[in-house]
Amino acid sequence: MKAMRPIALLIIAVVLAGAGWLTVVATNRYGLASPVLPASALVTMGVIAAITLIMGIRVLRWRNGKKKSMLNPILAARTLILAQACAYVGAMLLGWHAGIVVEQLRIWNFRSDQPVLWLALIMGGGGLVMVVVGLVVERFCRIPPEDLEGGGTAGGPRRGDAKGEGEYAYLRD
Repeated sequence: MKAMRPIALLIIAVVLAGAGWLTVVATNRYGLASPVLPASALVTMGVIAAITLIMGIRVLRWRNGKKKSMLNPILAARTLILAQACAYVGAMLLGWHAGIVVEQLRIWNFRSDQPVLWLALIMGGGGLVMVVVGLVVERFCRIPPEDLEGGGTAGGPRRGDAKGEGEYAYLRD
């Protein structure tokens, strides 16, 4: 599995910022409500980020040798996939709500009591937290290069080449 590239996350965020901005312009033109997630979505985003972080810490503890029992490779693979999904969804939410914030800031002088602006800022912040958690947990799942050369302590022989590029904890035997 390939590592996430932060530039791909940035491209996703920029594209969705443009889409969010165009959508808000269209909804304002026709007198419709701005398409912002409700405040309850922040709880869901927090739960997803917390679960991802907890699972990542389990993989990190095993990788650092603090756990004596063998790590379930399926759990490590699922943790990696969850971390990447968390980062991609966070980039999407961050970009979408950033586009909404840009449009709402344009009309800030006309209407200073805008709960949509504050809600979009909070949701964008939640998306940023999801991106950071996803990138950090993906980093937790990496096998250090020195472990791939046979000098590691926990886990025994490794699969794959000794380059260390793109190797994750679930690839251990």
